[in-house]
Amino acid sequence: MILAMLTTLCVTILFGSRFINHLSRMSTGQSIRVEDCPDLIALYQKKKKTPTMGGMLMVCAMLLATAFWMDLQNVFTLLLFLATVWFALLGGRDDYLKMKHGNSKGMRMMSKFGLQALFSLLIALYLFWPSLAQSIHHYRWFPPPSSKEFVHKGEEPIVCRHSTTETYGRYYLPFKKAPLFILKNWGLILAFLMTGLVITGASNSVNLADGLDGLAVGCVLIVSFVLTVFAFLSNHAICARYLNILFLEGSGEIAIYLSAMIGACIGFLWYNGHPAQVFMGDVGSLVLGGVLGLSAVLLRREFLFAFVSGVFVIEALSVVLQVCSYRFLNKRRIFRCAPLHHHFEFKGWPEPKIVIRFWIIGLLLASVGLLSIKFQ
Repeated sequence: MILAMLTTLCVTILFGSRFINHLSRMSTGQSIRVEDCPDLIALYQKKKKTPTMGGMLMVCAMLLATAFWMDLQNVFTLLLFLATVWFALLGGRDDYLKMKHGNSKGMRMMSKFGLQALFSLLIALYLFWPSLAQSIHHYRWFPPPSSKEFVHKGEEPIVCRHSTTETYGRYYLPFKKAPLFILKNWGLILAFLMTGLVITGASNSVNLADGLDGLAVGCVLIVSFVLTVFAFLSNHAICARYLNILFLEGSGEIAIYLSAMIGACIGFLWYNGHPAQVFMGDVGSLVLGGVLGLSAVLLRREFLFAFVSGVFVIEALSVVLQVCSYRFLNKRRIFRCAPLHHHFEFKGWPEPKIVIRFWIIGLLLASVGLLSIKFQ
């Protein structure tokens, strides 16, 4: 985990300046959303020439760490690799179209959302289609994940083994030891849809929060740390038994990948802090959100993820509320501009103050999330 983090940290910092200069020569300036918030032109005119698509460097560093430090025969490694490549290609296409046309219009919203949802539902199909999971058991590489649960009945805990479908039909709530509910048979249709919602929603919410210098990448760093701790503990049978959490053999690979992402975020923050020298673009934000959402699904921590990533949830909800109020309340707006961080900008808050306060909120939520490991 530490070596993966150091690898991505060193790569992003050492190659960051050259990469930024290359992006500047390509004229990958930041596009401004003038359609929804015309006033953003005045606030963001000085950022217009700041290069974007910096997330490409983060993605390359994470994939390099994967090749160096992860088990390439582990199914978690494969799923995280596929998620990174898929969302990177999708975000890169969107950024390229914005750069080509010189405005904020990239891919059509429905096409972009549809491709995100397609990947999410393919992951859900793999996890909840029993015959597909069983057929892959015949191959040596990438055996489907399974789990063990220690049920305390009497003095000695009973070890319950769960197949892939049984594992991912269980949903856990923070501070609650037993599953909140278990979906099976026809209930797996709901689990299928929930998995798609978590991964797609996470990818989009991080993308929406990527509007201020260091805001999105700093919050991703915090959420990644919480999920890394859970992934590490879930891979250790004794720790899982002691803490009453699900034992997922091989989930240490998720911890390694999230550690690599933490290192990439720290290195990118070196250049993305206010005033930013580069923006990550959709090629970065879609990947970071997609990997976080997929990790939460694989670790069975969807509700914990929704709580500790509260900043992203609020940012996404502010956009939904703004759109609904405009359409159904005679074009009235709840906020001066959405996502929420722009609303505070228009109220006169300095950009660094907004970012720091959102980080503080993220840290508080992460602290409570970490408390749930023991207090359940």
